[in-house]
Amino acid sequence: MPLELISTNPAKSRRARNLTPEFGSAYSVAEINAYIAIRDQLLDEAEKLHSIAKLGSTALANEFVEGCLKPARAPYEAQRLPEKDAARERKRCEAVRVRIAELRDSAA
Repeated sequence: MPLELISTNPAKSRRARNLTPEFGSAYSVAEINAYIAIRDQLLDEAEKLHSIAKLGSTALANEFVEGCLKPARAPYEAQRLPEKDAARERKRCEAVRVRIAELRDSAA
């Protein structure tokens, strides 16, 4: 899916789907979803404010989410999103990274 077709709008992206654990820890999935929601909220604020500091916070949050989406090693396999959801979120992380770069260019 091209990056242009992946929404970076938190209202569309997070509320439209509820990621549920198929095989993982419900607590871990909820925690990862919370990190994603925080990143999306920061992106929304960065799009409104166009401040370098807010863009930096958003980039840091996006990097953290990307780390949460990497395949888990033993004994942590249950502490991850189902691969289908993780793959979709990795694409969103890339779209957010591109959007942050665009916002940085326009703020400069």
